Amino acid sequence: MSKCLGKDSWPELMGVCGREAAKTIEKENCLVNALIWGENQPTTKDFRCDRVFVFVNDSGIVTRVPMIY
Repeated sequence: MSKCLGKDSWPELMGVCGREAAKTIEKENCLVNALIWGENQPTTKDFRCDRVFVFVNDSGIVTRVPMIY
């Protein structure tokens, strides 16, 4: 559980289309921006309550549990 408001992780979105996952995340927590991100792209290490990385493979499928970090 994070210190952020609202839902903070979406394990049910593993294996779905990244674009659909991003829409669902932003619908379920209007305080975050869901960023579609390549599974091998580097990310920043700073923690932000308003950001969810949606890691996808080359086919655009979610490969990690999207969560606030």
